[in-house]
Amino acid sequence: MSAPACRLVDVAYAYPDGTAALAGVTFDIAPGEKIAVIGPNGAGKSTLLLHLNGVLLAAKGRVEIDGMEVCRKNLGEIRRRVGVVFQNPDDQLFCPTVREDVAFGPRNMGLADGEVQGRVRSALEVVGMTGFENRSAHHLSYGQKKKVAIATVLSMRPSLWAFDEPTANLDPASLRAVEAFIRAQEDTVVVVTQDLAFAARTCGRIVALEEGRVALDGPLDGILSRPAELERLGIDFSRQCDLCEKIRGAV
Repeated sequence: MSAPACRLVDVAYAYPDGTAALAGVTFDIAPGEKIAVIGPNGAGKSTLLLHLNGVLLAAKGRVEIDGMEVCRKNLGEIRRRVGVVFQNPDDQLFCPTVREDVAFGPRNMGLADGEVQGRVRSALEVVGMTGFENRSAHHLSYGQKKKVAIATVLSMRPSLWAFDEPTANLDPASLRAVEAFIRAQEDTVVVVTQDLAFAARTCGRIVALEEGRVALDGPLDGILSRPAELERLGIDFSRQCDLCEKIRGAV
């Protein structure tokens, strides 16, 4: 049997001020699986995401990507395999032009210039940003920045995508574009979100965190059939109930 795309075993983490963020998180993600990590503010969702590519390292337990431990000696390869799209694209875009932002990762992989430029063209075409190569990302709309941020990860060709609150602050057109991109991926995808309807439209499995622990974990249809537990976790199920029921019926 092949290794899980991602494995977390008893992962615990506390911030320097002593605040416990994760407290024994254990679950596997299969290759090609799309999962949504949901839960209230402070549940540990974003902290968990940052463990997938080694931005944070577990204080206890173990995180593996394709059977490789996420630890300091493996960070170069881990970050090639795991692409994180941050909630705020301004945290991801720092070069003078869009072209340089998208080329940054492949260049740091040591690829030849021709390969780098080919990846830049391909990534921008996929996200619909061809023609913006020489623009500064800071002069783009928020939705355009989000697309460029996705392109910076796409140019690295990761095997696992990690999205932190991908729907935050997006206009409807940009939201549809991001949703379509996630749905089209054949790679493994982890989406941290509080938008249950978006999770239902894009992912086949839901993991709910509460106070740094796994409170619920299961297929979309099973989790959506437990509204009382979702509402206890601070997920506004009732407001999105009709939409979620329609999605459930289509699963």
